[in-house]
Amino acid sequence: MKEIEFFVDLIFVNAKGWCLDLLGHFLPDWTVVLVSIIISAVVIMVLGPLVMMYLTLLERKVIGRIQNRYGPNRVGKWGLLQPIADGIKMFTKEDIVPAQADKIIHFLAPVIIVIPALMVFLVVPFGERMTAVNLNIGLLYFIAVSSITTIPIFMGSWASRNKYSLLGGMRTAAQMISYEVPMTLSVVPVIMMSQSLSTNTIVMTQAGDMDLHWFVFTPWGLVGFVIFFLCAVAECNRPPFDLPEAESELVAGFHTEYSGMKFALFYMAEYMNAFTLCGIATTLFLGGWQGPLFPSWLWFFGKTFLLICVMIWFRGTFPRFRVDQLMGFAWKFLLPLTLINIPVAALWFFVPEQLAWIYSVPILAVSLWGLVKLNRSFVPEKRIYPLAD
Repeated sequence: MKEIEFFVDLIFVNAKGWCLDLLGHFLPDWTVVLVSIIISAVVIMVLGPLVMMYLTLLERKVIGRIQNRYGPNRVGKWGLLQPIADGIKMFTKEDIVPAQADKIIHFLAPVIIVIPALMVFLVVPFGERMTAVNLNIGLLYFIAVSSITTIPIFMGSWASRNKYSLLGGMRTAAQMISYEVPMTLSVVPVIMMSQSLSTNTIVMTQAGDMDLHWFVFTPWGLVGFVIFFLCAVAECNRPPFDLPEAESELVAGFHTEYSGMKFALFYMAEYMNAFTLCGIATTLFLGGWQGPLFPSWLWFFGKTFLLICVMIWFRGTFPRFRVDQLMGFAWKFLLPLTLINIPVAALWFFVPEQLAWIYSVPILAVSLWGLVKLNRSFVPEKRIYPLAD
């Protein structure tokens, strides 16, 4: 039974190994290494757009149910071919470029934004031995590459020569830079506990009884996970943090002047970023591929899509923040909470676990209560105008 479970768990790893072993009988070693790299690259380049296509279908279905609608159900069985129909539509739509736009930068922005979205896939551990590149600085690589997304967004908004687009791009830059600070600091406790920047090592650190020794089951891990996930939602410009493309204020924000396949590339990058950020959150706090009974890759994708469903739930439930609320939430609430969470994690590291629970829970609870009180919105008193005689 264990042999069957092991085979199912490593089915993709073994399939690649068999292909390389077969080629090794006919080709030199350097060619086999090159083929291995090509296989990994092709899988990532296929997985990214495929994930994007069916995340859009999942979101439209779930939002439809939240709003008491069916969602897409016409193209294919249960609407499963709707993403393909949407792709064909995007390919055939006319590409309109404003007359005063900077044509080169306007073209490059949607092309460049897809590159970091695909590059992050390299360090995501999709299962046991299923990381494309096992970097010993994988987490640092993720933080560095994911922050590049701000540049092509601002490129596209500036090149459009449109005030709505420019405002959306400036909002994007402010929002993403602001939320990157608490998001980066929220992973510091994970680095402290695992003593590594490798995503694989971080997952292995969370192995334990029944493979359920996940960081999220600790006070500092729960707080860090919530902070990281909220920052990830903001990084993807997802509701309620979608100020850069607020329809009621900015038409469509930074991609107002984009149509056809260029718009589709912005759309694809957003959904791929959502998937990778949820995958990294799973890796850092939810044990990655760790879990009993089921194959490791099934655990990883199950946890990741659960977080994506929470993102979709946010979109169908919460209203959009105001700009001042958005920025204040990052700098006045999330940032101080991350700075408090780091010494709490250090306390957990040096103090026996039972004492750590006794100390850390009250510290975090009081800190949370204090920050809520300090950030409480001012509600002006109702004015009463006396009736004139």
